[in-house]
Amino acid sequence: MGSSDQTLPTLRWGIIGTGLISSWFTKDITAPRKTPRATHIIQAIGSSSLSKGNAFVSQNLPTLSPAPTVYPDYPSVYNDPAVDIIYIGTPHGLHKQNCLDAIAAGKHVLCEKAFTLNAAEAREVLAAAAEKNVFIMEAMWLRFRPLVSSLRKVLYEEKAIGDVRRVFCDFGLDMNISSLPESSRLKKLSMGAGSLLDMGIYSLTWGILTLESPESTSTEKPQITATQTLRDGVDIASSFVLRYPATGRQGILTSTLEARTPRTFLRLEGTEGYILVEGPAASSPASFSVYPKVNPAAEKEGSKVEGKKYDFEVEGMGFYFEADAVAESIARGERENAVMSHGETVRVMEILDEIRRQGGARFPQEEQGKGLSSI
Repeated sequence: MGSSDQTLPTLRWGIIGTGLISSWFTKDITAPRKTPRATHIIQAIGSSSLSKGNAFVSQNLPTLSPAPTVYPDYPSVYNDPAVDIIYIGTPHGLHKQNCLDAIAAGKHVLCEKAFTLNAAEAREVLAAAAEKNVFIMEAMWLRFRPLVSSLRKVLYEEKAIGDVRRVFCDFGLDMNISSLPESSRLKKLSMGAGSLLDMGIYSLTWGILTLESPESTSTEKPQITATQTLRDGVDIASSFVLRYPATGRQGILTSTLEARTPRTFLRLEGTEGYILVEGPAASSPASFSVYPKVNPAAEKEGSKVEGKKYDFEVEGMGFYFEADAVAESIARGERENAVMSHGETVRVMEILDEIRRQGGARFPQEEQGKGLSSI
């Protein structure tokens, strides 16, 4: 599996789920690029019906040749010998079982975030992957974007704003939840409904990426203070603070389903300046600007503070960054990728568990004996 030609590693993908995220992923990784790092073939599509699967192909991959095989179920994709890796784009509540089924068939896995509903499920899936000796990774595409690595370099190598002190990040969308049918995944608790697993995970990721220096990553557990606004059990809004006792750094992080975040979604403060990150959403950053420390006297005189802007060209949406990284890892014989390691996936899920433990959001699966981890 994961065979490569003389120049680029190649992966043949089986796609599970035909929703919006799967459409973005498949179109993005198959679009022509100037300097591709891997070859991605959409080999098979698994859907709840042939008609739905065929519609997905005609709408999102109309010129793809050869066309992928469409199956009216998921097991046929898992067991297709021509498929190397399964991409799971189903709702959160299905991730655990989808992953376990793909692993049992001996397939590599890239599973959308949030990886599972909680840390206990994540550990179960990762243990199964280790036993079967297959590659598996959470699809947190944000971590693979060049903007992120550049930002961390500016912060911790160039120390452009001095000592990092705190970050504010919000990810909000106006989803008009009350108008949605009860069958919507955004309202079904069994599917992981709420702002936290969909959007708060991005705010949390930004907090981790900006407040933790490369040399200290994962060595200090942040203290967490959290609150949630629940409506029919669904977290409409989540707010949480990460505090790192050794450095005093703080992250003030939020998510909501009732208001859209402005284009500037993140402010990062240091002892010698600040940084603003902009983009369509916290999941899709486009640029960041570095500003010097504000001089109160100059500000009083009306002097305009000029920032240094860093722009990043992305072909398409940028899902190919993570897909290429997966292909390269598998070609090297790795079973996890260091950028989104298994340990980091579990750690993030543990923090999300703690936020829900304090905020009150629960899923039916947890009421059946699957408790939240406490950190």
